Amino acid sequence: MLFFVAVKVEYFIASRVAASGQQSFSRVIIRLAVIAIALCTAVMILATALITGFKHQISEKIFGFWGHIHITSNDINGTMLEQVPISTKQDFYPKLQNLKKKDLPSSPEYPGSLLPFGKWKTSEENLIRHIQVFALKPGIIKTKNELEGIVLKGVGRDFDWAFMQQYLKEGQRLTLPDSAASPDILISRQTAQRLGLKTGDKLIVHFVQKGKQLRRAFRVKGIFKTGLEEYDKQFALVDIRKIQQLQGWAPDQVGGFEIFVNDLSQLEAIADFIYRKWLPPDLYAETIQEKFPQIFEWLSLQDINEVVILSLMLTVGIINMITALLILILERTRMIGILKAMGSTDWSIRKVFLYYAAHIITKGLFWGNLIGVGLGWLQQKFGFVKLSEESYYLATAPIEFHLSALLGINLLSLIVTLLFLIIPSYLITRISPVQAIRFD
Repeated sequence: MLFFVAVKVEYFIASRVAASGQQSFSRVIIRLAVIAIALCTAVMILATALITGFKHQISEKIFGFWGHIHITSNDINGTMLEQVPISTKQDFYPKLQNLKKKDLPSSPEYPGSLLPFGKWKTSEENLIRHIQVFALKPGIIKTKNELEGIVLKGVGRDFDWAFMQQYLKEGQRLTLPDSAASPDILISRQTAQRLGLKTGDKLIVHFVQKGKQLRRAFRVKGIFKTGLEEYDKQFALVDIRKIQQLQGWAPDQVGGFEIFVNDLSQLEAIADFIYRKWLPPDLYAETIQEKFPQIFEWLSLQDINEVVILSLMLTVGIINMITALLILILERTRMIGILKAMGSTDWSIRKVFLYYAAHIITKGLFWGNLIGVGLGWLQQKFGFVKLSEESYYLATAPIEFHLSALLGINLLSLIVTLLFLIIPSYLITRISPVQAIRFD
């Protein structure tokens, strides 16, 4: 009971000091501290939202283009562009689309696996959203005046067009008739501009197959732009039957399977489970992070940038609050002396100033959240901050808020700053009641 009374008294004194402080010479310092906390909080919120949005949108583009998991031949001589054909007559195709959480092993770690299934981030019961075939074949596009290296990605009738449709800038998507392979091709805007092509134009693609030169004519059906510069300048989409004909494959042979999962948090565990449970010995499953590690390592580096920004902003806020607290203590030296003379302990008086500091920090956090979330919302709505798509793969700065991140930033700022303020508040113990009461 006495504890709660003491807390109420200390909080009451702190609130009175805060109210009277608006009329004292320290009000400028207090306002500067509030502004510093607000600006630091706004920068932390925007930095976290920007990095989160950046990583998410880039990852979504890569996953949309390639899927989440690839199933290919485990032949060590096969490369991404020189594929070993595999049959579509597999037990898992297309049955994997019906794989549900209940089909997973009841044991948290099934035999031989190092990847236990953790907490799911989606309520979807299906593990797999979609599975589709693909094949790749490198070639050279030749027009009247230009030559351009290209990799044709063959897609089948099971191809999910949801991703490519949103990036189709001109023309239409491929239509794949039952009767024969379609002569249409989807090229990127970058390729179209370099070669001077537009929808409806014809082009010749040259290939080398078993030491022989082959050529095939295609008609530009559509032009896309994903913003992934490395992929846009290299890849074009065609009917997979064209690849099968060029490679001399049977109609049921493809380069591999692309799998899209519903829960990215369990991607590695799902890939490992599919490999061990569903695949025959001659096939291998790997995630896109494993297949293209460079770009995902680059995205992981953004976490370091986020930590650096948060640390710098937190440090700036702490330094400003330490300065403000020391000035407040010096300004209230006489009050400290009186409280000590009345029997208050050093820790009790220190808590008064810590409550006061918490009031200042909370005020700064409020305005910081208002500024940070407000500017982020405006960017989401109007996209006024533009980016170089060639360098960042995005046309506008992406913003993505998460409630957990916002709460984390606010709690971290409040708790860490108050912990650091405990040290300068030790100055109160050095103040003598007699000298303080005399202090003018």
